[in-house]
Amino acid sequence: MMNSAVQQYIIITLSYWAFTLTDGALRMLVILYFHQLGYSPLEIASLFLLYEMCGVVTNLLGGWVAAHWGLNTTLHVGLALQIIALAMLMLPPSYLTVVYVMLAQAISGVAKDLNKMSAKSSIKLLVPKEAQGKLYQWVSLLTGSKNTLKGVGFFLGSLLLAVFGFRLAIAIMAAALLGVLVLSFILLKKDLGKARFKPKFTDIFSKSAAVNRLSAARFFLFGARDVWFVIALPVFLQEHLNWSATEVGTMLASWVIAYGIVQSFAPVITGIRSGKVPARKSAVSWAFLLAIIPLVMAGLMQQGLPLEKVLIIGLFSFGAFFAINSAVHSYLIVAYADEQGVSLDIGFYYMANALGRLVGTILSGWVYQSFGFMACLLISAGFILLASLISLSLPQSHQGA
Repeated sequence: MMNSAVQQYIIITLSYWAFTLTDGALRMLVILYFHQLGYSPLEIASLFLLYEMCGVVTNLLGGWVAAHWGLNTTLHVGLALQIIALAMLMLPPSYLTVVYVMLAQAISGVAKDLNKMSAKSSIKLLVPKEAQGKLYQWVSLLTGSKNTLKGVGFFLGSLLLAVFGFRLAIAIMAAALLGVLVLSFILLKKDLGKARFKPKFTDIFSKSAAVNRLSAARFFLFGARDVWFVIALPVFLQEHLNWSATEVGTMLASWVIAYGIVQSFAPVITGIRSGKVPARKSAVSWAFLLAIIPLVMAGLMQQGLPLEKVLIIGLFSFGAFFAINSAVHSYLIVAYADEQGVSLDIGFYYMANALGRLVGTILSGWVYQSFGFMACLLISAGFILLASLISLSLPQSHQGA
């Protein structure tokens, strides 16, 4: 008989995987399809603005909702909202205005962060307190596989668009996700993550110093990634290296897949086989090493080395070290979170994550347009160094939280 905790972990992971595939595919479908319709790059970028903004609010409020009604509820609501968002995009092209698609993407953004917060919080409740090594491995596997599948979703979206067209591709994804929702609803425990106490609304703000400091470090870590990765890099590749949109999309998808694979193996890289689990030292040192990469890239570009080689090697090096940093942070927040109302702490933390992505995305466009690509790299390095410095104030171990 399969262990109950393992069974629940598998159900949660499969639900998360299915959602992630549709999320990555939907992003690529929207970008490619609306480009075909003649939308400008700025209009296409604006379609995702509410998507990112909703992540901030959803993570902040979602933890409070989960503590009241259970993580199974927020997980299923996330899946249902994604189906609604997909259904909204099945209208004829004449109805798909910028504002309408922004609204559909906003619903998808709420769905994504409800799903992510629920999945990450659930793991805390399925692993015994003394099994920190297993907790680290499960969190890394869930997060790493998610990122790999998001990259696969980019390819899936392109394939579905080419084979079936936009509306049928959307319908296929919605039908598949509906099947996952029904299975998850039947098999997932109904009281998972429901707090014994009923938290006040003010409890959405974490009272844990460790969670607050880690959240601040997470804000700068993800802002550092997106300040050069989201807008500046694809535009630079097209403007200065004359890459086609297909070449840019393929490389970014490959980067996300590779990033997810490294993240899944982060416990092995950081010494889980010798019994080590991440602590303050891990968060500080891995962030410091990551900060060196954009600085070296900027220096090599200044020296006039071949841009293509510098960017490709730098991008994948950054992705590998960023994956380890992200895995360390993802373990620490689950370890730090209070078991009573775990979703509150994790929701607050991922609110900081979403806010970092939002700020990084805005800066990526503004800084690149005003000061150039190298300035984006320097700001990225500065953000990562701030994350490393903030991590110095974390507890020495998860038990100290």
